[in-house]
Amino acid sequence: MGHYHDMRKADGTAGMDLRKQIPDVYNGFSQMHKAALGRGALDEVTKELIALGISIADECDGCIAAHAAGAARKGATPEQVAETIGVVILMTGGPGTVYGPRAWEAYKEFADRS
Repeated sequence: MGHYHDMRKADGTAGMDLRKQIPDVYNGFSQMHKAALGRGALDEVTKELIALGISIADECDGCIAAHAAGAARKGATPEQVAETIGVVILMTGGPGTVYGPRAWEAYKEFADRS
C-alpha cells in the first residue's frame, strides 16, 4: 500500500473515533461535502480538481490524499491534474512547488490502483 493510502487509513481510524464524540458536526460536514462536490453546473471532476488545488494551497496532506483519490475515482486525467497543479504553483509560488509534487504523487498512487 502506498503512503497516501496509508494516510487516508490512519486519518479514517482517528476520524471514526472522533465522529462518535461529535456526530452532528460530522453529519453536517458530510452533507456539505455531498452538496458541494455533487453534480451541478460544474462537473464532478472539475470540482475535485478545485478541491485538490485548494488542498495544495492550504498545504494539507490529508486533504491532498482525499481529493487526489476523489480526482482519480471521478476520472480526472493526468493532464488535468498537472494543469491544476500548475495553476496552484502560479498562485502560491514556492509552497506550490513543494505541495504540488505531493499531490501529483498522491494522484498517481490512486490512479494506478483505479
